[in-house]
Amino acid sequence: MMKLLPGLMFCSLVLGVSSQSWLSFIPEAFQGARDMWRAYKDMREANYIGADKYFHARGNYDAARRGPGGAWAAKVISNTRENIQELTGHGHEDSLADQAANEWGRSGKDPNHFRPEGLSEKY
Repeated sequence: MMKLLPGLMFCSLVLGVSSQSWLSFIPEAFQGARDMWRAYKDMREANYIGADKYFHARGNYDAARRGPGGAWAAKVISNTRENIQELTGHGHEDSLADQAANEWGRSGKDPNHFRPEGLSEKY
């Protein structure tokens, strides 16, 4: 299982780069992963009930704006996170809602659609 995950990620990377220059795709992917990490850190810091969908959408939105590499990183990170949560027994319905927020952000739609009232403007 541990060898399968890196193999799938590598295949996904190769397919994602097939029509894109490695010179731009790789930096975009790293920047997108950093955007996802920042959204996760902000979500943990805010610790605001009902804000998780906003942070899911925002992380994916910021990453996808980097370009195809960022969108690829956001999709891989989001799918991996949700798959792990489902395997560990977290709710299927919540995972579907998270994935909808992820896709919303990756498609370029405004993540503020999911912003709960009262969340600090810092985020």
